Amino acid sequence: MELIAGDGFPYGYKKLTVCLKEDYFLIINHKKVYRLCKELDILRPQRERKKNHPRKLAQKTKVHSPNQLWEADLKYGRIAGTDQFFFQLSLIDVYDRNIISYHLGLSCKASDACRVLKEALAKRELTKGMQLPIIRTDNGPQFVSNAFGGLCEGLGLHHQRIPVKTPNMNAHIESFHAILEDECYNRNEFQSYLEVYKVVSDYMIYYNDRRRHGSLNNTSPKRYYEALKNKEIETVSFTA
Repeated sequence: MELIAGDGFPYGYKKLTVCLKEDYFLIINHKKVYRLCKELDILRPQRERKKNHPRKLAQKTKVHSPNQLWEADLKYGRIAGTDQFFFQLSLIDVYDRNIISYHLGLSCKASDACRVLKEALAKRELTKGMQLPIIRTDNGPQFVSNAFGGLCEGLGLHHQRIPVKTPNMNAHIESFHAILEDECYNRNEFQSYLEVYKVVSDYMIYYNDRRRHGSLNNTSPKRYYEALKNKEIETVSFTA
């Protein structure tokens, strides 16, 4: 119950099992945790799986390390107290799932997208002339702008724009935005932009530093990235 009241509020029984083992040093398996969660009526509702229809995609990339493929996209939320909208542009590393940089504001321009990209490169200590990541986006005005295109060209970055109506080509940033909406936006009725900034900023720290991901061996993006840098775990490859 301490986990559910804290960092584990979005977790299902499998991630709670990992927390109980690592954080509380308990000897327990996922079947026991499932029974306890069911008894306490805190089981996460099962998601309805939608039928997937095969679609021919324009381009696929084999990803085998961090800083190889980054995805960026824009999401907006509503401020109930002022009846305004706010915008969040986030950039994710497809391999380690870190949101390397993001913009949060009452508007989002091409200059904001450029700043997010430059901040991400600086955080990963990447400069012109080095092996730089592919930048994949949709066809939003921020990404088709001359400013963003000129920045990518000037830095020697390969900018991919997905075909229209193929959000699954940007699957990792779309997945993050679904998590963000479920675990942050929908849990709060924002009364001001100041409240938005504080709540979302706190959530972003939680997401990168502490939120466990099933696809990252139930570790946080930050911990997974550090383990890769320190060669504590082996890299795997997948197609994105």
